[in-house]
Order: sequence, then C-alpha cells, then structure tokens
Amino acid sequence: MLTATTRRNFLQSAAATTAFFTTPGLFAEQLLPTAAVGEGPFYPDKLPLDTDNDLLLLNDAITPAVGDITHLTGRILAPNGDPVRNAFVEIWQCDSHGVYIHSGSNNKNKQDNHFQGYGRFLTDVKGNYYFRTIRPVAYPGRTPHIHIAVSANGKRLFTTQMLDKANKEQNERDGLFRQIRDPKSRDTILAEFKPIKGSKLKELNANFDVILGRTIQENEDGTITGGIGKPQWRRR
Repeated sequence: MLTATTRRNFLQSAAATTAFFTTPGLFAEQLLPTAAVGEGPFYPDKLPLDTDNDLLLLNDAITPAVGDITHLTGRILAPNGDPVRNAFVEIWQCDSHGVYIHSGSNNKNKQDNHFQGYGRFLTDVKGNYYFRTIRPVAYPGRTPHIHIAVSANGKRLFTTQMLDKANKEQNERDGLFRQIRDPKSRDTILAEFKPIKGSKLKELNANFDVILGRTIQENEDGTITGGIGKPQWRRR
C-alpha cells in the first residue's frame, strides 16, 4: 500500500513528467521542425469547383485521374509536440503530365482534366490529415514534390514541399532542396511511398508529419526569406 508520502512523491514525479511533454520550450527541443519552403509560383490562381481531399475524382465524375494512387496521411504538430486540431491543410501539385491548375503552367494542352490538382482538409483532434492523390512526378527544373500549406484562424502558419525520398539524385540536383543546408533538415521534407499490401490497384501510402517551425518564403528572384506568419509570395 502506498503511504501518503510515497503517493505524494509519485504524483509529483508524474506531474514533472507531464510538464516535460506539455510545457512549450521543453519538449520542443526534442522535435526537429519540418524544413519550410515557399509555395512557389503555381498556387492555384483559380480554385477548382471541387476542393475536397480526394484529388483523383472531380465532383460526380467516374473517370479518375491518371497516376499512381497515393494515400497521403500525417499529423500537424506544434513545436512542443502537441497536435494542432482544426488546422486548415492545403495541398497542390502538378498532374501526371507536369501541369498545374494555374493559368501560367506549361503544357496546358496536355492537362489531365480529371485531376483536381488541389485539396483541403481540417485536422482532427489528434492533428491528423488525409488526402487521396497521385504520386508526384517531375517536370522541367523540379524534382517530384507536393506542396503543403498549414493555416489556422485565417492565417497562414507554414508552407513546405514534400519530396519523394526514392528520387535521391533528382532531389540532390533540385535548387530548393539544395538551399536547405542541414542534412537532418533535408530529411524532414522527404517521404517514402510504400506499396499497400494486397491492393489490386497497386496503391501507395505516404506518411508525412509536419512539425511547425520557421517559414521560408520563395521570392521571385529565387532567394528565400521569411518567418512564421509572413505572407507567402505567389505569382498572380
């Protein structure tokens, strides 16, 4: 049986442990923030009519987009490790022909009109998000990637780009990836695309947790600057 003194010591120890995992600035040192990258020039200048989290099907269409079906999952976490609930998560990417849903994108005549190109999702109480999309492909000048932005209370908090870990040589030649000097920080924007066992459609799963941190802005001249809450540059 626990004595009063032993019980008090146990509770004090438990409280100290809880404080370590919940007090900002303590657990934060144990989490490496996701390296942030600007949104680039192809954030949609006109959003599609369908903006849900399934980028493979537009509204009631029955013809899916072309590409390797990918289930993209992950969590949005605060710097201290707490999940961020009701965070507004956006993703956008080019289709299987390298075309964005942006008026300035190249090769518009090759655009996959069945690909939504953009999606949004509100995180749950555990900070989880989910999208169904395609495995990203390369286009001239860029390694395969998916853009990810996180907002809360109408304010953009963070922007980055998720790269396919399997494309090591392409990633290392990519200009934005190379501007992230620290190897450990580079790892934070890489994701593995793993086959889903038993899937007849050869679907893939990619998990990508976002640890909120300093936001880097990509400027028109190719330089990168920025900080949390800074407005992101985009070409109009």
